[in-house]
Amino acid sequence: MSYEKVAKAKSDIVIGTKQTLKAMKNGEVNHVITAEDADQFMTSKVAKLAAQLNIPHSSVDSMHELGNACGIDVGAATVAIKQ
Repeated sequence: MSYEKVAKAKSDIVIGTKQTLKAMKNGEVNHVITAEDADQFMTSKVAKLAAQLNIPHSSVDSMHELGNACGIDVGAATVAIKQ
């Protein structure tokens, strides 16, 4: 489900943990997706901020597949879908 959601919103996504955190703090995000096989230290920051800001959060199995859904050739630990 989330891979398809990312693929559909390709033009309105933010890729990467730092960029996602920044976009969340700026109120630009309406959904956050993290990869379960990513570094939990990094993704937990995103999950905690999403909970604090009441932003829906979901997770997917693979960084590689999440990166593919974004249209990039490398894995993505965190992706945010902009409003």
